[in-house]
Amino acid sequence: MPIQILAFLLDIAVTLVGGACLLRLYMRWQRMSFGNPVGRFVQALSDWLVVPLQRLVPNDRRLDVASLLAGWLLKLLQFAALMLVTGLANWAALPLLALLGVAKLAVSVATAIVIVAAVLSWMGQRTLVSDVFDRLSEPLLAPLRRVVRPVGGVDLSPLLLVVALQVVGMVLGGVQAQLYGAAVMVGG
Repeated sequence: MPIQILAFLLDIAVTLVGGACLLRLYMRWQRMSFGNPVGRFVQALSDWLVVPLQRLVPNDRRLDVASLLAGWLLKLLQFAALMLVTGLANWAALPLLALLGVAKLAVSVATAIVIVAAVLSWMGQRTLVSDVFDRLSEPLLAPLRRVVRPVGGVDLSPLLLVVALQVVGMVLGGVQAQLYGAAVMVGG
């Protein structure tokens, strides 16, 4: 039970900070300002890790490599800690587990963006935050909106995208579990 609690708390911390790192990466990719409430929140959560990494890893114009590296390092530390605590480790699998963890985290970030944008759109009020989430969700939803027309005036593309993202997350989780299961078998 204590290991489960530790794993849960570690997952929450890594998801929060790692998600902020990936959201930072995506906002920069979309050339969005960080001078809004969402951008300031993202920076507050991730600056402590990303800023030092930016000194080591130069960024491309649009690709914030330091933010991506920060997310990967957080996942790497999360899995290393879990392997140490459980005593079941396959250190060779650790970098790939972390990479799959980042991919799964990216799916979670995209899912959250779409859900928050959809909920804010139902409110009917335009705010700075709703504008940010609209701008973040539009590139994700645009391909579906070209194919799926509104049904009875209701845009189903957010729902369909969330379902598709959940399927991708399940597949990534399954691959991760198999890899971690292999780590458990090697360690056991």
